[in-house]
Amino acid sequence: MNSKIITRIWHGRTLAKYADEYLQYVIDTGIADYKATDGNLGVEILRRIDGEECHFWTVTKWDSYENIKKFAGEDLEKAKYYPEDAKYLLDFEPNVIHCETFEF
Repeated sequence: MNSKIITRIWHGRTLAKYADEYLQYVIDTGIADYKATDGNLGVEILRRIDGEECHFWTVTKWDSYENIKKFAGEDLEKAKYYPEDAKYLLDFEPNVIHCETFEF
């Protein structure tokens, strides 16, 4: 079996009219920070427009919980937000989820 990978998943919602603008904002902030953090193995953004709302999931892969803390801080279950998120997000989910990931 391959070595264990940890996947971190964050979810947020914005208005559909901000879908492209918020996507670029996430790329410029969160994605840039993820990619600059040791131990990050990759980043994906999932987006789904559902009527007037748009859902985003950032899915990142990591080599260890210790390296996730370099991005997220000591409370790695807590979602990390940026100043302009308040302009876009409909709510602020307090936590992310982490899953053991097995690639074959």
